[in-house]
Amino acid sequence: MTRLVFLFNLVVITFLLSESSLGNAATCTDCFVPSRAAHYPNSDDNGTETGRCGYGTFGATINGGHVSAASDLYRDGVGCGACYQVRCTNGNYCSDKGVNIVITDHGSSDRTDFILSRRAYGQMAQNADAAASLLAFGVVDIEYRRVPCSYPNKNITIKIDENSNYPHYLAFVIWYQQGIKDITAVQLCETQSYVCKLLDRSYGAVWTTTSPPSGPLSVRMLLSDENGDDTWVVPVNDIPQNWKAGDTYDSGVQVIIA
Repeated sequence: MTRLVFLFNLVVITFLLSESSLGNAATCTDCFVPSRAAHYPNSDDNGTETGRCGYGTFGATINGGHVSAASDLYRDGVGCGACYQVRCTNGNYCSDKGVNIVITDHGSSDRTDFILSRRAYGQMAQNADAAASLLAFGVVDIEYRRVPCSYPNKNITIKIDENSNYPHYLAFVIWYQQGIKDITAVQLCETQSYVCKLLDRSYGAVWTTTSPPSGPLSVRMLLSDENGDDTWVVPVNDIPQNWKAGDTYDSGVQVIIA
């Protein structure tokens, strides 16, 4: 009888430990995910200026050129501006830290989640010789996790797209997206009446509207995480009434990273 009780307790304990482990795995937001990564097949160390996020030249050099295209993580443009820690797993060449990259483009190559700039790809290595070896491999096994984006001394910035046509058509991209949440919605509001208009995501990180409101404009951004936690961010500074295509406007706000 004592033996049966012992075996029953052992089974119960094992079941509870198993359930606990599964629960932790299911809710782990800081875990590394195994995958593969390649690099842009050109001689430029930075990213591309024609990335699908719509950042233009900014997308090639943001974050010191540590940028990447993504496949599934692009998420129809919602993933643009998200940051990830990416590290390769070959202990002969790869560092433990890896590199923190920003998604600026869409693409895939040979079952990869990332196509890194050559600068970012080499940054995963232990030293310059190891970086040359990694580049020669072309594709490597990696692991990655989402991390907060941080741009010291930079506020969220609104870049008016060159295709905008005052006052009939307004398109813009949001630079220096901070924190670990996604920008899932954008409203454009009149500052006097505070009537707001929900914008369309044209592609990537480009937000557009025809017949934009008149006068100075306030841009409201909805930041969302995978747990359903939503936060509206309202810039301190407005887009001026006579906005111009190609201009950039400092929002005056940063997203505090907890």
